[in-house]
This record gives sequence, C-alpha cells and structure tokens, in this order.
Amino acid sequence: MGSLLGDGLPVAVMLCLNIVAAIMVSLVKVAMDGGMNPLVLVTLQQLTASAFLAPIAYFKERKSRPKLTLEIFGYIFVSAALGSALRQYMIFVGLQYTTATFVTAFSNIAPVLTFLLAVATRSEALNLKSKMGMAKLVGTLVSLGGAMVLTFYKGVALTHAAPPQHLHSRQHGGAADSMSRGKWTLGTVAILGNCVCLSCWFLFHGRLARKYPHVYSCNALMSALSFLQVAVVGLCTQRRISPWIVKSKFQILTVLYAGILGCGVSFVLLTWCIEKRGPVFVAAFIPIVQIIVSVIDFCILHEQLYLGSVLGSVLVIGGLYLLLWGKRQEALNCPPKAAQNDDKEQQQQQEEQQVHN
Repeated sequence: MGSLLGDGLPVAVMLCLNIVAAIMVSLVKVAMDGGMNPLVLVTLQQLTASAFLAPIAYFKERKSRPKLTLEIFGYIFVSAALGSALRQYMIFVGLQYTTATFVTAFSNIAPVLTFLLAVATRSEALNLKSKMGMAKLVGTLVSLGGAMVLTFYKGVALTHAAPPQHLHSRQHGGAADSMSRGKWTLGTVAILGNCVCLSCWFLFHGRLARKYPHVYSCNALMSALSFLQVAVVGLCTQRRISPWIVKSKFQILTVLYAGILGCGVSFVLLTWCIEKRGPVFVAAFIPIVQIIVSVIDFCILHEQLYLGSVLGSVLVIGGLYLLLWGKRQEALNCPPKAAQNDDKEQQQQQEEQQVHN
C-alpha cells in the first residue's frame, strides 16, 4: 500500500500543480481584462514569491549554503531576468491580447525550442540513424507545424455564438477587425518570446544548478532580483501612482495566488517531482494545463473555441509527446554512458581540488 502511494504521489502532485497553473492563468487573464497592468502584476507577483521562498531557503539551506560569489550572482541575475522577469511579463502580455487557451496551447512548444537550442549548442545529440533520433526530429517538426497553425489559422468557431459585446464591436467595421488582428499578432509574438526566454533559461539554469546546487536559496534570490528588475522598468514606464494601486479584492487574490501558489508552492513541489521522477516525467504533464484552461475558458469565461486552436493544439501536443518518447527511450537505453560521464566529472573535480590544494 505504501509503495503504491509512493509511486502515485508524484502523479497526484503534478495533476494538482497543473490545476494551480490553469487557475492562475485564468485569474491573471480576468485581472488584466479588468485593467491591471502586466508590469505591475509581475512586480507584485515576484515580491510575493520572494517573501514566501526566503524563509524556506533560510531554514532549509542555512547550514549548507556556500558563499555567494560574484560569478554565481551574475548567473542568478541573468537567470532571474530570463526565467522570471522577462518571461512572466511576456506571458502576461500574451494573455492580455489573446485568450488563455491560446497562450497555454502555444506555450507547449517551449520544450521543443529547448531541444532545438540544445542541439544547436551541442549539449544534446541527434542521431538520425536511430528510431529515437527520428522520433525526436519528427516530433519537433510536428510541434512547430502546430505552432504555425495556431499563429496563422483561426478557422470557424466551434463553440457558442459570440457574446453581445463582441457582436457590437464587429459592427464598427474593418478598423476594429484590423486592430483586433494587430493585438492578436502582438500577443502571439509575446508568447513566442516567452517560449524563447524559457528555453534559454532551461539551458542557462542547468549550468547555474551545477555551480550553485541550492535550489531554494537560488530561487528565492531569483524572485527577489526579478522583483527589483521589473520594479525598475515599471517605475520608469508607469510613473503615475494609479496603476500601482490594487483596486479590488479580486486583484489582491490574483497577486497572492500567483505569487504564493503559482510561483512559491509550485516551485517547491515541482523540484520534489523532478528529484523523484525526473524532468521528462514533469514535461509530460505540460499539455494538461491547456485542457484545464480550455474548460475554464469555455464554461466560466465564455471564450470562443476555434478550429485552428484545436488543430494546432493536437499537432503541438502530439509532437511534444513524440519528442519526449524519443528522449525517454534514449535515457533508458544509455544509462551506462551517463554514469561514465558523471564519473569523469567527479574525477575532474577531484583533480582540480588536488591542484588547488
């Protein structure tokens, strides 16, 4: 019984984390539709997250945490800009100009872009003579094709008719339609930028994790630095006091939820899942967020669901799982090589320590 619970617990945790992420996306969408500025929201979110993670990092790693060098601080600063500040702002801009379902669908290409960057930087091998290598290549191409469908093909509406306010806006003619298309394009570019930042952050953070393997302290510092980065930009661009005033209980709830649950608690539990089952296991749950968000969009927010979103989502998710399958099979078939690499790294570290001594 205990073994079954231990095996199923990471699955249950990942499902809960996906529900938390889906609710956060929907809350943020509603808050920004109500007039909340994306920069203000990111600033308050990162402030809340750093306040939540700092005590955990202090009590959990205070005895084992090494001295923070200038090099490691530089890594954390860049990681905060890529992984928290810039990425969060772009995804919030994408939510402001598109729909929550579209944002989560398009965001599924982040693992695919990460794989392409890893191949380009030669940190990931692509053997086209093997089934696993071909699966990774085909999965990448299928996901990118799905992203193109999401971007350029909208299609017919598959759900209920447009609400009265949408019908009223269409009566204003081509100018309104052109403005709407422009905002949708801007939102798509912002989501693509979010995916690129996330992919770069994955590769960059991998190096940081080897240099500073204290995840709670690292992420608490990242949240604090990203708060300062976004706050400086926000204060320069939003000089009036009114955008910084949280005007409703719903906006307060959104900030607390996004900071504590969306960033703080989710990070702690996500780290635990990666330690237990590995990154491929975690990545396999990414599309579930889109399914939950689509249900919320349709049932609660009454957003339209279009044929292009469905077709693009199917292609992106199918390609993602094909890519993950290829990576999983490679990991299962090549454990001795990974172990040899780890042994070589340990030997090199020991030799470097002997030279310094």
